[in-house]
Amino acid sequence: MAQAMPNHPNLIGGFAPIQMECDVADLVVVGEIPKDLAGTFYRNGPNPQHAPRSDHHWFGGDGMIHGFTFDNGRVSYKNRFVKTIKYELEKKEGRSLFSPLNPMDVDPAVEGIQTDGVANTNIVWHGGKLLALEEAHAPFELDPVTLESIGPWTFSDKLIGPMTAHPKIDPETGEMIFFAYSADGMLSNKMSYHVVDKQGELIDSQFFDAPYACMVHDFMVTKDFVLFPIMPLTASLDRAMAGKPAFAWEPEKGNHIGVMRRGGKVEDIRWFKSEGSYVFHPMNAFNEGDVIICDVSEYEQAPLFPNPDGSPGDPSKSLARLNRWTFDLGKNTDDYNIETLDDVPCEFGRLDERYAGLSYRYGYMLCAGKERIDSGLMFNAIACVDHITGKKQVYEMGAEFATSEAIFVPKSESSEEGEGYLLSNVYNNKTDKSHLLILDAQNVDSGPLATAHLDHRMPFGFHGNWRSANSAC
Repeated sequence: MAQAMPNHPNLIGGFAPIQMECDVADLVVVGEIPKDLAGTFYRNGPNPQHAPRSDHHWFGGDGMIHGFTFDNGRVSYKNRFVKTIKYELEKKEGRSLFSPLNPMDVDPAVEGIQTDGVANTNIVWHGGKLLALEEAHAPFELDPVTLESIGPWTFSDKLIGPMTAHPKIDPETGEMIFFAYSADGMLSNKMSYHVVDKQGELIDSQFFDAPYACMVHDFMVTKDFVLFPIMPLTASLDRAMAGKPAFAWEPEKGNHIGVMRRGGKVEDIRWFKSEGSYVFHPMNAFNEGDVIICDVSEYEQAPLFPNPDGSPGDPSKSLARLNRWTFDLGKNTDDYNIETLDDVPCEFGRLDERYAGLSYRYGYMLCAGKERIDSGLMFNAIACVDHITGKKQVYEMGAEFATSEAIFVPKSESSEEGEGYLLSNVYNNKTDKSHLLILDAQNVDSGPLATAHLDHRMPFGFHGNWRSANSAC
């Protein structure tokens, strides 16, 4: 019999999981949804099926996919759990059997069973497949229409080890580039680099040792280079086996940013160094010859994780700023320049993905409004940053709202950069319900063109992406 969720910060309010899977044919809409918005917006995030075995971490919940399909000014909705091995075993037993971020905490009934992860972080459409992603395992394939689970996808058995939750899709070649950390075993320093062509065939795999083992959540890809950010949110199996945190903050190890030319070999990675900081998500990166520019949400200290002894980090250092890193490969130095572009706390940078890895003008991010909801790292404002003029448009929602990552959808494939819409899920803590927000990306501060309302809460999640109605199934 299912047990009640404990009173944990990541299991209450907007984090609280929902138990149902449902379909809604026609959501109530306030405003007018643009008729040229045609396709499906997929969102992924953790939604624990059962109360956790012991301590809980936001990153450890079962994956739940939410799909919003737009057609002729209307929008339908459905949500489904990702039916992983973990999910199915725990559903059968009616209780939690695994602790995804603590490999030592496993129920004796399933000891020795290899799972396929929780698939709870991102969701991408590439090579004719819809893939739910998390960084410790292979992708998990879903039906793009029904959202029903198909199973792990290992690129026709060519993929060895896990895959990041943040692959990059080259807008010019259609290639999907990705990496993995702990690539040869739990909490190791081995990393991998992979390239998948536009048809979905894995065409390149390489492996290398990072300077130390750590959580590498995301990376950067430009037209000519790949950057691997090794940052001191360290990983230690010995620490975990001693009952201490598997992942912990050790700033004295410093940052090591590896730069490799695309089409090159991992043996030729050049390492740049700086003081310890942390980045979960870059907004974009591009290169002008041998000068590489990366725009990132950079923390002085990694949030959400403790020190090696288990003591909590410093909350005052766990707010990110929009910084620009510049690497000059023509100089005989191993350092790089760091410039603050915007000092308002921010996260979840995105862009018009047709300019991913290329010089771009507009970036979109979440930031703190003047009145901020009391939900930890949640934000209640969406900003559009113009990297040419330096101007920023902001839509603020009020203290009772918390918004998810805003993703960009172009009006058409031929429209100008930034000509399109921003889609974001918003939670209202007064009503305990969520809605989908549609903004004009060129007039963010004008407020929503439309909102599509749910009768329930969508638990705070991580990432989403768009699949155009013109995409082949």
